[in-house]
Amino acid sequence: MLAWGAPRVFVSASALARVFDPRSRGALDSRAMSESSFARYGREYVPGDVLFREGDSGGVMFVIQSGAVRITKSVAGEDKVLAVLGPGEFVGEMAILNGKPRNATATVSEPSRCLVIDARKLEVMLQRDVEIALRLLKKLAKRLDAANSLVEILMHRDPKARVMLALARHAEAFGEETPEGIRVRSSPEDIAREVDVEQETVDEVMKRLRRLKLLSYGPPAPAAIMVTDMRRFRDFIEFLDMPQKFGGES
Repeated sequence: MLAWGAPRVFVSASALARVFDPRSRGALDSRAMSESSFARYGREYVPGDVLFREGDSGGVMFVIQSGAVRITKSVAGEDKVLAVLGPGEFVGEMAILNGKPRNATATVSEPSRCLVIDARKLEVMLQRDVEIALRLLKKLAKRLDAANSLVEILMHRDPKARVMLALARHAEAFGEETPEGIRVRSSPEDIAREVDVEQETVDEVMKRLRRLKLLSYGPPAPAAIMVTDMRRFRDFIEFLDMPQKFGGES
C-alpha cells in the first residue's frame, strides 16, 4: 500500500509534457519514458494497493504507465465500479483541480507502474502549454460523457440492454485497443453491480454476444473481455433499441 509518509518524487516539466502526448489515446505512451526516467519519477504498485480513498484530501494525480487501477464509489453501502483504467489513463486529477476531497477510491487491480504529479507541477504546465491544457480538457470531457451515459443506462427499463450498454460504455470510454479488439478491464461482476442486474443476466447476455462473435475472452488474460468489433456491437444495440424508441417494448 502507498506509504504517504515516504518521500515523494514528482515529474519534471519535460516528463510531464509527454503525459499528454497524442499517442496512446491522447495520454501517456507507456513506452515513452526510459527506465531511468521512471526510476526518478515513477512508482510501482501491487494489486490491492490503494492510491487514494473516497473522502481523502488530494495533492497528487497518477498517470498509469502499465497495469490497471479500479475506480469505485460507495453507493448505499455498496462499492460500485465506475471504471477500470489502464495504460495512458490518469486518476486523481479532479481533487487537485478543484481542491475538493476525493470523490472515489482508486485501487490497483494489476501490477502497475504510475507517474506521480503534484498540483503545483500540473498548474505550471497547464499555464505554459495550451496544447496540454486542451488535451486535458478533452479527456475530462470524455469522462463527463461517460458519467452521463451511465445515468442514461440506469434509466433503461430492459436489464439486458443495460448490460450491453454498460459494456459499450466501458469499451469506448476506458477500453484498451488491441489486435483482437477492445479490451474491457471491468469484470462481469463489476458490470452486474454497476447497472444493478443479476449476475445470471450478465452471463446470459455475454454468452449471446460471444455466439454472435461480438464478444470474446482473452488474451492477454484468459478472463479478459474483448469487444471484437465496436461498430457492429453498436449497430446491434441500436437495432435492439428501436422498438423502445418507437414506443414498443424492448
